[in-house]
Amino acid sequence: MRRSAQLVISATVFVDLLGFTLILPALPFYASELGAGGLWFGALMSAYSVAQLVAAPVLGRLSDRYGRRPLVLLALAGSAVSMTLTGLATSLTGLLVCRLLAGACGGSISVAQAYLADAVPAERRTGAMAQLGAAIGMAFVVGPALGGLLAPLGFAACAYAAAGLAALNLAAAFVWLPEPARASHATRRPHPLPDHQRAAPAQPRPDGDQGRGASQRAGLGVSGDGRRPIRPLGVARPGTAAGGSGSRAVALLAGTGFLAMAAFVGMETTLAFLGRDRYGWDATTIGLALAAAGLAMAAVQAGLVSWLARRWGDARVAAAGAVTMAGCMVAVPVSATWWQCMVAVCLLSAGHGLLTPTVSSLLAAAGPPERRGTRLGTGQSAGAAARIIGPAGAGLLFDAGTALPYLAGALSAALAAAAVLAVPALEPAGQEEGA
Repeated sequence: MRRSAQLVISATVFVDLLGFTLILPALPFYASELGAGGLWFGALMSAYSVAQLVAAPVLGRLSDRYGRRPLVLLALAGSAVSMTLTGLATSLTGLLVCRLLAGACGGSISVAQAYLADAVPAERRTGAMAQLGAAIGMAFVVGPALGGLLAPLGFAACAYAAAGLAALNLAAAFVWLPEPARASHATRRPHPLPDHQRAAPAQPRPDGDQGRGASQRAGLGVSGDGRRPIRPLGVARPGTAAGGSGSRAVALLAGTGFLAMAAFVGMETTLAFLGRDRYGWDATTIGLALAAAGLAMAAVQAGLVSWLARRWGDARVAAAGAVTMAGCMVAVPVSATWWQCMVAVCLLSAGHGLLTPTVSSLLAAAGPPERRGTRLGTGQSAGAAARIIGPAGAGLLFDAGTALPYLAGALSAALAAAAVLAVPALEPAGQEEGA
């Protein structure tokens, strides 16, 4: 069931975001027909992330309490409703409300991540997160292309097509998406420590020694048979990442996601202007460039992330991704030719593809499973905040100097690498919760 659940939840998220991204090509033109200026259009584009910022932790917390499947189904139903209302919207205010509702439902990505973390063994968690990330990336490649084909039929047709996809997705998930076993335990009284840190019952020695010698061995961390257990590199001691310092680990990981996302969306925001001014790119070329970047990210997440994480660990892979981003952020504005710029953009996107699933996997492991949805919701909320702040900051810096948003992005990515390496050691794959 675990592998099938992984495929079902990834397909569910792909179709959900496919419907959302399908309306993006026609949205600016429809907003203009309704009289939107720059301020209104900016509000419409940021409304989704604002709602996701608020909704992601709430949905994650609710999924911890009531289970993953009900929250996934609720979000899919909300997507179908929001897209139907979007097709019916005839005013900017109505369109804004629909975007807010769509963003609130988009906060379900954290629930999907928690679902995967529950449904697959810990040693395959990073690969599962990467597969989910690849599904999201492909939705952002395929969706706008389909939207462009449907755009001549009108904005309402695009919105209704998206609503239809969401409704079919809801029906399919209702039939084929089971509740993961571990989420069904969320209502039990949580143990103060994660399963991997709980002490095994003491085994009596043949000589009956349960006195001072046994106490001394316990104080030294020696097992009841006199042997010191081997703690592989990365296992948290009690009171560290998953224990007393769990909030510090979550804060550092959320900060890592925020800094990396702010750098990435800064590149996305300004690449069109850089390409137009320096290489003469038009809208089609810019769309192809961003599609290539999305494919590079999806390709990395399809298999490479899992292999690297098994070999080097999640934190090191995330840091390598952030360092790659930093180097490429510097390379983009100084590229002498268009193809050098494209190589830098694709490598930058690949670096981001290394970072996002490994940070999600670390968040999933940073504490007890009973609060996993809350932690992943916090991570999604941090990413949403970066998608709100990053474009505005990058735009202001670009007006002051073409290279400035890229240099700021390089600094942000470097800080992300430092933040993830500062996270206290977490449990290794395969030793958590008996997964």
